[in-house]
Amino acid sequence: MIRKYIPSFFRKRLNRFRKKLSWKGNTRIFCISMQRSGTTSVGDFFVKLGYPVARSSDSWNNQWSKHWLYGDFESIFNSKEFKAYQVFEDDPWWLPDFYKILYHRFPGSKFILFTRNSESWFKSMLSHSNGQTLGNTKTHCKIYRREKEFYNKKEKDPNFNPSGYEIDNLLPLRGHKQHYIDFYELRNKEVIDFFEENDSSRLIHCDLLDPCKWQKLGNFIGINLPNDFKIHSNKTIPTTKSLK
Repeated sequence: MIRKYIPSFFRKRLNRFRKKLSWKGNTRIFCISMQRSGTTSVGDFFVKLGYPVARSSDSWNNQWSKHWLYGDFESIFNSKEFKAYQVFEDDPWWLPDFYKILYHRFPGSKFILFTRNSESWFKSMLSHSNGQTLGNTKTHCKIYRREKEFYNKKEKDPNFNPSGYEIDNLLPLRGHKQHYIDFYELRNKEVIDFFEENDSSRLIHCDLLDPCKWQKLGNFIGINLPNDFKIHSNKTIPTTKSLK
């Protein structure tokens, strides 16, 4: 409950803010942090503040990442759930270059990028699915540029039977550490560079270990949060329905 974190005087201010808040389609907020980089915590942050938030279950139920994979973006944007929410975390929003589509498609939107040490990020990736590819292997390989390995194995290994869109976790992450670290660091640099060259006011970038990140995020969306406001959501048990 938000009452645990916010003094009574601030709750009154927050309630007044909520009454003034009108949900408009051009004020969407997208968390484009990569998986294992605080996406769940960002979603919980906005839920506590009373925002309508699309979570991983909404993505799975609507197969948004599958639509992303096949370039069918309008099926995402035209879905009833997409139109109903204001804040979006988890896939497909962080998937490769999708932030560029969102940036131009929704001119008034804002973006959140949390990053972390790439070594600790890769360790978190390993712990998620017992060292295997997270989620659907075909989609994972497309995201992390392992397509050649995926199709070579599919052609040569009769025991390799990837599913269309189900969770299958078929390939190992171990042995590819540097590939993933390079991918993670380059992708985050590209995001920051894109917004610096276009409109830096629409992006907030915070280190996941920054103790003031929630206050900074609050300022980004126009809310002053108390210094002791904290959120930490540590999903150590993988779901069966998410790319996280």
